[in-house]
Amino acid sequence: MIGPGSRVIPLPIIILCVLIAMPGVALSVSLEECRISDSAGIHSIAARCGHVGVPEDHADPGGDQIDLFVAVVPALTRRPAESALTVIAGGPGAASTEFYVGYRPAFGRVNRDRDVVLVDQRGTGRSHRLDCQVPEEIGTRDWSVATARDSAAECLAGLPGDPRFYNTSAAVRDLEAVRLALGYPALDIYGASYGTRVASHYLRRYPDSTRSVILDGSLPPDEVLGPRIALDAQAALEWIFDRCASDDDCARSFPDLAARFATLRAELRQQMIRVRLPDPTAGDPSSVDLGSLELAAAIRMLSYRSETAALIPLLIDSASRGNPAPLAAQAQMIVADLGSALSHGMHNSVVCSEDVPYFSDLVIDRQALQATYMGTDQVDVLEAVCAIWPAGPVDADLREPISAEVPVLLISGEADPVTPPDNGRRFASELPLARHLVVAGQGHGVSHVGCMPRLIAEFVDGTDLDALDAACLDKQGPSPFFLDFSGPGP
Repeated sequence: MIGPGSRVIPLPIIILCVLIAMPGVALSVSLEECRISDSAGIHSIAARCGHVGVPEDHADPGGDQIDLFVAVVPALTRRPAESALTVIAGGPGAASTEFYVGYRPAFGRVNRDRDVVLVDQRGTGRSHRLDCQVPEEIGTRDWSVATARDSAAECLAGLPGDPRFYNTSAAVRDLEAVRLALGYPALDIYGASYGTRVASHYLRRYPDSTRSVILDGSLPPDEVLGPRIALDAQAALEWIFDRCASDDDCARSFPDLAARFATLRAELRQQMIRVRLPDPTAGDPSSVDLGSLELAAAIRMLSYRSETAALIPLLIDSASRGNPAPLAAQAQMIVADLGSALSHGMHNSVVCSEDVPYFSDLVIDRQALQATYMGTDQVDVLEAVCAIWPAGPVDADLREPISAEVPVLLISGEADPVTPPDNGRRFASELPLARHLVVAGQGHGVSHVGCMPRLIAEFVDGTDLDALDAACLDKQGPSPFFLDFSGPGP
């Protein structure tokens, strides 16, 4: 999805590539000068954009076709490397073009010498987006698992395509079609969060088309999204509480933080409170409900990044002292941001095909989930939605180990609340050529942190995994806590 601030530049330069393509895939792609933006439409960059036609169902090449939105950010050098970097966003449901604009500094060094190829995964952005409106009941007293199911049913009835075919198995075939259409002999692949599943499956399916892989916040092939989310989020929050308790200024400003958070959560589970505040995005006066679900959403998403996790003690302290407005404002903005950044229909198509069907193979400890600040809500909603959402065909080997001898760099944040470092360690141990780096004090997604952009560039340029000097990461740590609303401590 291109934001409101972007535009197509007149008098485009057109590049035409005609190559041998996959059955049912367009033989050419025309790229025009354009601008791509982040999900908010605030930042934009120049690129060359076009579309590649692919079958909606790859098993039926002659059936319905969909257009994939493709953007190429040309290398700065006049003689770029033969391989191109492709950046795959997470979610599931985020658009890769929008993700790249938001995180471009992480890839600036790579882009000096090679093109960056961006494909909005089918169902996201401008690739036949499977959009669903955020339910009006979210953030109100009427929200429940039943309303989530009913909202999904309403969304399903209005989708423009067949949701069975919008998953990882289809996405990797799409990416290979784009590579062929653009004429690159191989790709260097970066995947973030859910995008690591797409990146690693592409490696499995097309090892000869893959030169190198970077996995940021890893999902090992056998990892089932859902049952562990609340447990990992709780562990990350406890890490924040422990860090505050060991920091003299934070401990003095916010004593007994964990106990006060537990009390606040218990109170909000018993009774939502109505908060009057200016709309954080528009400025108009509004009233919002703050309950345990809103509390969980705010805390979870704030803990994703070190910079926002630094706010958590202050927000909890403020709410527990009778001023819940800052926390309510954060919750409201988070719901709005997720609504604009994610394609919820595509998200459902992925998890209802690749994750929830495997819940029955696991022992889900609901008592342990209930003891977390997120409770069982995530699992309950996923199960309710996927009970009505059609599951699509999934490659039989999607969850199998990967044997391709292609170098893979795995990177993790020490305090990641959704793909913790253990994921990366386990995945690295299963790969033939891999190295795992952990960045101290950081959360989910570390490609932009400290010296990591340089390490990524050196790796893509061909530096051997063992020769990659990561000592510079030892200087990295978490952001200092906010002790008041004027800013962080020294």
